[in-house]
Amino acid sequence: MSELPPEKAPTIRVTAMPADANPYGDIFGGWLIGQMDLAAGSVASRRSGGRAVTIAADAMKFHMPVIVGDEVSVYAELIAVGRTSMTIEVEAWRRARHSNDSCKVTQARFIFVAVGDDRKPRPVPPANS
Repeated sequence: MSELPPEKAPTIRVTAMPADANPYGDIFGGWLIGQMDLAAGSVASRRSGGRAVTIAADAMKFHMPVIVGDEVSVYAELIAVGRTSMTIEVEAWRRARHSNDSCKVTQARFIFVAVGDDRKPRPVPPANS
């Protein structure tokens, strides 16, 4: 595959383990979505300066399976900020345990809303300049 992973550091990097797989050794899609949600949530919390919750995941595409033992790197990038919401583009890449070659396995767009202690939407503060 000619596509290369992003040149920035991943938001999350984890090894896929047997408990995360079906009987055939393929990682559950839900586990992968959970890792992507964690990465997006980290970006959203930092940008909003506090609690942020997932309200949607759009454009989810699974390109290839992840196998037990693969290293999964998840890249998350803030692409839009609204009054209370943030849109984060997320890609997951796999690397076989004993290889240097990576390939994109999943991508999606997550939408988060900043919430206060009362768990109600609150404005996302202006970006620090």
